[in-house]
Amino acid sequence: MDRKRTIATGVVLVVLAVLVYIQFRTWRNFHWELFLSQTHHVNKVHILHAVALIYIGYVLRAIRWKIFLRPVRPQATSTALVAPTVIGFTGLALLGRPGELIRPYLIARHENLPFSSQLGVWAVERIFDIGAFTVLLVLAAFFATAPKRLALHSLFQEVALAFTALVVGLTLGAIAVHRSGELLAGWVERRFSRVASNLGHRVALRIREFRDGLNTIHGTSSLLQVIAVSLVMWAMIAVSYKEVTHAYGTACDAANPDVCTLEIPQTQVLLLMGSSMVGSLIQLPGVGGGSQLATISMLDHVFEVKPELAASCGIMLWLVTFVGIVPVGLLLTHRERLSLRTLSAESHQAEEAAVTASPPSA
Repeated sequence: MDRKRTIATGVVLVVLAVLVYIQFRTWRNFHWELFLSQTHHVNKVHILHAVALIYIGYVLRAIRWKIFLRPVRPQATSTALVAPTVIGFTGLALLGRPGELIRPYLIARHENLPFSSQLGVWAVERIFDIGAFTVLLVLAAFFATAPKRLALHSLFQEVALAFTALVVGLTLGAIAVHRSGELLAGWVERRFSRVASNLGHRVALRIREFRDGLNTIHGTSSLLQVIAVSLVMWAMIAVSYKEVTHAYGTACDAANPDVCTLEIPQTQVLLLMGSSMVGSLIQLPGVGGGSQLATISMLDHVFEVKPELAASCGIMLWLVTFVGIVPVGLLLTHRERLSLRTLSAESHQAEEAAVTASPPSA
């Protein structure tokens, strides 16, 4: 496992190095003094408002997970799930992908549930996240007025359609797993076990976990509640992005015209969110990389923002939406006498134990 992580980290590092080189090679006249000036003149009130919205978003995530737990732990409270949620996202911010399983692991331990069951919930949660964002993106791309003023409005619509296709595919897959999950898992286990040792068993186990996660949506009422919470949460994240960009829009100085306005309409901000989501797939622990570069590139090429302002805003968006939870998360981790690295190792060990404990089907 450590060797695989080392290789993956090395690949990510090379990809990010190439992207950084390409990005700054196109900015031959990048002015670091102007970059620092842009960052210094940012409106702190809007930044704090953005951070507050992101924090509320984590509370909404805890509320949504409580709805998922209702069939098996009706006594679970949203308040009790806030700390594992915050600590989990802190681990993700500081450790990268190796910390991604901390949240379901802590919730499983706190609620005395099998870790595999919460891995299923975690997988289902991803679909609702992508689905909620896609709904907002489609509404902005096809029905809002502001995106039509973009020179690349057709690109906006193409991105919305691509996300829609992804959501439709995930939804159809979820329906198939819900109805015939065991049959599908058995077929995959037999089919892929010939390709690599234990591969079919691992894939089949993930399908069964996902099926169990779908079973946590108990009835139409729970489904509508999860959809509503997801939409509100992602709408708040969108407003947070808008607050960050607006913080630069109010930083203009008549005596210094280089400190220019960055005023992006709310509906266009969703393009920044989409680029950040895609870029976050390539991240280094603690320093990110992919998210910032994708956002900076979007600001530079689509919104035609000056390089210095694009770099400052891209980094600030990453700090607010991804790293801003770290101080509170570290305090909670210290209060609970936990170690993020230990939790990450334990969660991956629990994942391996689940594979070992589930024997392959005959």
